[in-house]
Amino acid sequence: MNLQNIINEIEKVDPEVYQRLDGRRGAMKSFASFSGKVAMAAIPIALGSMFKKAYGKGTGVTALIDETLNFALTLEYIEANFYIKGVGTAGLIPAGPGVGALTTIRDHENAHVNFLKTAITSLGATPVSFTAASFDFTAKGAFADVFSNYDTFLAVAQTFEDTGVRAYKGQAGNLMANNDVLTAALNIHSVEARHASHIRQMRKARGASVKPWITGKETGIGPAVQPAYNGEELTTQANVNIVGINGTAVSASAASEAFDEILTKEQVVAIVTPFFA
Repeated sequence: MNLQNIINEIEKVDPEVYQRLDGRRGAMKSFASFSGKVAMAAIPIALGSMFKKAYGKGTGVTALIDETLNFALTLEYIEANFYIKGVGTAGLIPAGPGVGALTTIRDHENAHVNFLKTAITSLGATPVSFTAASFDFTAKGAFADVFSNYDTFLAVAQTFEDTGVRAYKGQAGNLMANNDVLTAALNIHSVEARHASHIRQMRKARGASVKPWITGKETGIGPAVQPAYNGEELTTQANVNIVGINGTAVSASAASEAFDEILTKEQVVAIVTPFFA
């Protein structure tokens, strides 16, 4: 969920948002308390109430905020509908721990959708709306057996989760000036990262050649999803190439594994567009 960008864009438009919330420290103290419960259904109501207090219904909304929130909501709809369909498809998920894990991830994604819808509505804007019919999770036939072959389903899930983590990180720099907000946002981001890692572990247990993290720009799936992984082979951080740094045996693979690289909004749109009907 792209919460980092949401908070940052609101502050860009209204620098006095913290004063509207009875002071920055108090507002962020309350907000930070949400971070340990980001998957709970109560979050949409709580944050929606916070926004209502700041602006009042029907005021303070700009095209920029509306666009940012609705873009985030669109991505969450994709994931939520994917897991709803997968968990609800009889015979797809083998009996065992996978059922519980994927049901939990489904519930998380549904909570994220509800959170964003409530936040958008509280600001007087209109949330985008999608139904199951809005999506083609075969990606125009590239994954024709996505809901009949469990391994294909997990491969597509991995792609969605890895893409989400990189898209989320793409906005992190915008929050550097607000440590409280950044901390809360990165806690939410960590939930999505744990989804990605767990899905990869599930695929590995079934024989896929993947690790809990991305190595280079390897997909572990195939060329159909390569755009979601391009750029991950970067080994330079803060203008320093960390391959063999200080005489160590750090390889290019290990260096690339140490960081998730960003995806821009335009890159994310290109990646997910085939999954729309």
